[in-house]
Amino acid sequence: MEVVQKTNLLELDLKSMEAFFVDLGSKAFHGRNVFKWIHKHGVVDFTAMTDISKRLREQLEAVAEVRLPELVFEQPSWDGTRKWVLELEDGQRIETVYIPDDGRSTICVSSQVGCALDCSFCSTAQQGFNRNLSVAEIIGQVWVAARELGHSPTNVVMMGMGEPLANFDPVVTAMDIMQDDLAYMLSKYRVTISTSGIVPALRKLKEVSDVSLAVSLHAPDNALRDELVPINRKYPLEELIPACRDFIEGDKRRKVTWEYVMLDGINDSIKHAKGLIRLLEGTPSKVNLIPFNPFPGSDYKTSPPERVEAFRQRLKRSGIIAMTRKTRGDDIDAACGQLVGKVRDRSRRDLKRRQSQPLQVNPS
Repeated sequence: MEVVQKTNLLELDLKSMEAFFVDLGSKAFHGRNVFKWIHKHGVVDFTAMTDISKRLREQLEAVAEVRLPELVFEQPSWDGTRKWVLELEDGQRIETVYIPDDGRSTICVSSQVGCALDCSFCSTAQQGFNRNLSVAEIIGQVWVAARELGHSPTNVVMMGMGEPLANFDPVVTAMDIMQDDLAYMLSKYRVTISTSGIVPALRKLKEVSDVSLAVSLHAPDNALRDELVPINRKYPLEELIPACRDFIEGDKRRKVTWEYVMLDGINDSIKHAKGLIRLLEGTPSKVNLIPFNPFPGSDYKTSPPERVEAFRQRLKRSGIIAMTRKTRGDDIDAACGQLVGKVRDRSRRDLKRRQSQPLQVNPS
């Protein structure tokens, strides 16, 4: 007997969902209804989709399903941050982080299992690269987060495990779903993609998406950045900065967010600050100064707070918006650069219970 490979509807954006239902001999609007059930209402049981005919629901049971990453571990931080470890169908694990702040609920989403870019200050990079995530595995993190929180997030940042632009098509599709009015309703200003600087992919992204852009910079010159962010050897600052400027061109509200981890004695002097000012001249910018988050085996140290503040003030005097990011979740290894997906303890959660609970939708 031939086993039918069911389609995971979590893989489909709205247009693909409509096409799927048309191929079934149904109407496109049925696809829109199911898409809305899954993402806006968090319902994955076809029998609970009350505006779908019984015949169509039975048809869906035979050819489709919604396969989600499995939440196997949750760890709360004293500051309200929560880290979720999700297990994928092949046994690989990824991490997703929830960060509450001033009325916002930000979800930090992973795009790969591990990372191949080998940034020297990042714990994720030290575990190496396993594979890219599928659309279902990316948007599934948002779905699980919404169910755990009881409402849709207000912001999503593609800053978890992996380099998003190295997994281009699934990441773009997942971000489209995040912004869809029938799904999570996030505006382009509330979805941020973070990259270490894959310039060709960044230029391609401009053609298909206008989400917010964050760049892992960490150094004001090529020599230092080559050491900290090895992808710089392939796409140096002379290529990266113009590509970032082009990405936000035409929208006066947009700025490039530059992520700059503060490493004691490495990149945190006033000389480095002046170099950064020269580098960013002419580019609408916001700089996030990130105190280094230690991890086992690293030789780097965190810059003293007074040096971070002096660096910030020097940028500020030049007219650059500069903020020192609050370290969140470092006690549970959920802070920037600490995600590795390695957790031995397993505490399974009953997601079926949450599937029956309505979500509160946050309009963007």
